[in-house]
Amino acid sequence: MVYDSRQIFNQITDHISRCPIFRRISQFCKQLFEDAPKTTAPTQAQIEPTTPEQSSGALSLELVPRDAHTISRKQISENALKVLYRLNKSGFKAYLVGGGVRDLLLGIEPKDFDVVTNATPEEIKKLFRNCRVVGRRFRLAHIVFGRDVIEVATFRGHHGESNEKVSKANAEGRLLRDNVYGEIDEDAERRDFTVNALYYDISDYSIRSYGGGMTDLKAGTLRLIGDPETRYREDPVRMLRAVRFATKLNMGIETVTAAPIKQLAPLLKDIPAARMYEEVLKLFFAGKALANFELMQEYKLFAPLFPQVAALLKDDPKGTTMKMVQAIMKSTDQRVNEDKPVTPSFFYAALLWYPLRQRAEDIAVESGLTLYDAFFAAMGDVMEQQCQTISIPRRFSTPAKDIWQLQLRFDRSQGTRAFKLMEHPKFRAAYDLLLLRGEVEAGNVAKSAAWWQQFVEADETERLAIARSGTKSPNRNRNATQRRRRPRAPNADGSAATSAPKTSGTPKAKAAE
Repeated sequence: MVYDSRQIFNQITDHISRCPIFRRISQFCKQLFEDAPKTTAPTQAQIEPTTPEQSSGALSLELVPRDAHTISRKQISENALKVLYRLNKSGFKAYLVGGGVRDLLLGIEPKDFDVVTNATPEEIKKLFRNCRVVGRRFRLAHIVFGRDVIEVATFRGHHGESNEKVSKANAEGRLLRDNVYGEIDEDAERRDFTVNALYYDISDYSIRSYGGGMTDLKAGTLRLIGDPETRYREDPVRMLRAVRFATKLNMGIETVTAAPIKQLAPLLKDIPAARMYEEVLKLFFAGKALANFELMQEYKLFAPLFPQVAALLKDDPKGTTMKMVQAIMKSTDQRVNEDKPVTPSFFYAALLWYPLRQRAEDIAVESGLTLYDAFFAAMGDVMEQQCQTISIPRRFSTPAKDIWQLQLRFDRSQGTRAFKLMEHPKFRAAYDLLLLRGEVEAGNVAKSAAWWQQFVEADETERLAIARSGTKSPNRNRNATQRRRRPRAPNADGSAATSAPKTSGTPKAKAAE
């Protein structure tokens, strides 16, 4: 029997290519012999920034060795290190990227650690049993360690031939799907800001800085990678990220980066409401709410998110709505800085209070309902309209309506009814909103807020005395529906009936009569 050596070689090669162990060994050897040695320190030429012509991409590249930066593995999450090491040992390139690297260099404790690699989501899933692939627009791998989730992304590449299954954009240029994979240089060009184009290499603990990221970080400059208008059209949320990073990192937005924002701000209306909800949490629940609001107002980014509030601000830029918004932002920042809990229920209830009042007044005029009843009709309208731009989960929108309803009961419950009102689960949040209203308004609202503040801060004995001495608000029945008197039957002779004569005597006698 004659054996063909070429045939035998092809069969052996085919078996080896199918074996996952040999495939990993092959990848490791390929990296070992093709890449530069990882164990030796970078040369001086590698340390110095390279020009765009010297690097394979359009961005300049600066290699910073371990002894030239301050990041230590002790500062990195243990779970993130596990992911980085396993990817690296399996023959893949693995880097800590973006905000985690940036914050560590600035001395800020990162909230999360993101990993980027040349492994595809399917290959990542084979390496980690605790992995789930998520996302449609961007396919990502989430490695789950209990409550800790390490997000792993594959290097992004440039869009080539149109393939809607891989990449897709709408008429305005916004990316609807983006699963084009590439190399690290291409991935850096796809990052938003230069200070986020920083890669911590787990193989030799160096940092790869693209586009002058390290220089901008030291200078406190927020610079967008690429043409700003094109990048904002790809993802309008980048305009909100520019504001958020500027306030969080105490940086200035570079002039070219800031120039198109006002013109392109309306593009935020096209962002899915569910995604916008997450962005609002990052903007207003991280201790920089007031600074973010002011910067959003400057760049006209607030109106696309909160059109009802923005309409009132436009009509009266220095009125009660503006005072309320500023008071909400200051209060939220104070609670975050004091490590006190903050909830979207209170935030949206307070922010939308004056749009709710305006809508209730309109309904009362249009339908003839009392203002009290019109408020209940307006709650659904205001919340529904807000959810068109920001998808507020029901677990927060329903309590927000409870907070609104309690505002209508504060004036009606002064006295002994106050004890029952305090038992309501949302009393404390509603009470805080009343205090804010008392700060920005005058007249009866301020008086009501003062009475309730005295009542809440008193002890049990004092509360009873305050409740007994409490008087009903003069506005309590201002909007109550007038009862119609039933017409009296005419007398036997056809003359109009007259009211019965008043009788004298005590109230008990009158009741008996």
